[in-house]
Amino acid sequence: MKKALFVTHNSRFLVQFEMNDIRILQTMGLEVHCATNFRGEMMRKDAEKTLTDAGVICHSIDIERSPFKLGQNIRAVFELRQLMRQEKFALVHCHTPMGGVVGRLAANAEHVRPVMYTAHGFHFYKGCPLQNRLIYEPIESTLAHITDAQLTINREDYAAAQKFKLRGRAYYVPGIGVDVEKLSHVPVDRKAEREKLGIPEDAYVFVSVGELNKNKNHLAAIHAFEKTAIPNAYYLVCGTGPLAECYRVMLEEKGLTDKVKLLGFRSDVSDILRACDCFVFPSHREGLSVSLMEAMAAGLLCIASRIRGNVDLLSDSRYLFDPVDEETLGRLMQEAAAGVQTEEEKEKNRVMIQKYDVSNASRCMKEIYETMLKMGDAK
Repeated sequence: MKKALFVTHNSRFLVQFEMNDIRILQTMGLEVHCATNFRGEMMRKDAEKTLTDAGVICHSIDIERSPFKLGQNIRAVFELRQLMRQEKFALVHCHTPMGGVVGRLAANAEHVRPVMYTAHGFHFYKGCPLQNRLIYEPIESTLAHITDAQLTINREDYAAAQKFKLRGRAYYVPGIGVDVEKLSHVPVDRKAEREKLGIPEDAYVFVSVGELNKNKNHLAAIHAFEKTAIPNAYYLVCGTGPLAECYRVMLEEKGLTDKVKLLGFRSDVSDILRACDCFVFPSHREGLSVSLMEAMAAGLLCIASRIRGNVDLLSDSRYLFDPVDEETLGRLMQEAAAGVQTEEEKEKNRVMIQKYDVSNASRCMKEIYETMLKMGDAK
């Protein structure tokens, strides 16, 4: 049986975003392994069990997220090389920036091919800090020489990848896909969901989904919501992260805990989305957001920052704003609650999201995997 290896610095990432790709390879008859970091507070405690239950063979290798932790990541390269010698993988698929660095270096040293790398959002992008471009762009450009398939999930990254001198070629794929049918047609008791959340049935409800960190920029949405003071409106935030306690204290000091609710990690996000009216997505940086796609599929109006990935999904929306422009965000929240062109926007979302259905993403990935495996057979 042929074997495939997924490499990433974060075990939680595989559970959240790569289970569909894992299933595709398994249905193609491959034994799937993963090499990732199962330690640390940001790793899901049940990640290894989830992967093992799905038939994945797990290898704990402590790849560090930071490119400056050279000692640990060099050690991870040597551990991966030993694993590759032992298992003789027919395909290596790398994810996350440092997973991509460590995985590709190890595969090149062991002459393992084909090697794939999915960029879920290059760390260099239009408007990024100069240090990002100085650090990450040269790294990606250099590693392109040992990459057989560079996968990108938005148009800006695809254009950047096409300029690399790749050993293979660049591909554009429509993200990991979302189950449009499930999100748009499976019924949910909106009234009951709101009761569980402590929200009146007739309220206008904004919702955001994402880790509570600086990049996700929830603070801008909280400020905008506070300043607009929309009558009978609520704002829900699903997610955990390093700023959770800071946000909690701030909301208590401002007396906003009744109107702005931090829901923490939720396994029922799809139900919560369909109990709300408007999705707010103020991130500074994204690749191609699954949560935004899910909100579109659930039929919500979407207010989003005008950044890479978001503009792929909401290309001609009037509800886009600069992520540092809280005033415009507040105005758009007011217009959303007032119903300004909301039905037209939702209809555009319903049409656009069909392109990102999981069936399309799966078909695309299966074709790429087949191409890569044929290339490996021809070595």
